[in-house]
Amino acid sequence: MSLMNLLAPTYIQMLEALSRWLKKAETQLPMGEAEALLLSSLTPDMFPLATQVRFACVQAREGIHRLRREDFPPALTALLDEGRNARTQPGTLADAQRHIRETVEWVKQSASGSDGGAPERPLSHALPNGLVFDLTAEQYVRDWAIPQFFFHVMAAYAILRSSGIDLGKADYVQHMFAYARPEAMAPTT
Repeated sequence: MSLMNLLAPTYIQMLEALSRWLKKAETQLPMGEAEALLLSSLTPDMFPLATQVRFACVQAREGIHRLRREDFPPALTALLDEGRNARTQPGTLADAQRHIRETVEWVKQSASGSDGGAPERPLSHALPNGLVFDLTAEQYVRDWAIPQFFFHVMAAYAILRSSGIDLGKADYVQHMFAYARPEAMAPTT
């Protein structure tokens, strides 16, 4: 399996799940309350939901850019800055949905025809604080790209869940129902 074939579908299915969770919030709460969730967090020192959505989108784009050995475009830096400033400028749920939609489309286009390179090729990952990780591409995907992406997706899920949005495990793993045996599915009423 290529690294890109691991990353791209993972990013797409979980970003689409995140979009559905936000839609659930919109349908379960009055609009003003749903929009207010963008400033919600689990603890005072945690980034709010608006940031978690943007950072999930950033992580998906960053992972593919790094595998393709591409510099980050200004649009990625702008999205990262929006996330960092979301406490004062959270945007709207429509903005969050747009970021997700644009990221899903970008991942689909960018991953098409690219395998992400050799898993054993060296990859350096520098953090803004000066810390640098020297990894193989496979280690980067396994130990950084996927966990960082899921950190932000799971934080968004937890914020929504703790805010009273009716979400459960089936919402988190909805993509798995495509693999379920039809006879094993519970009938819906």
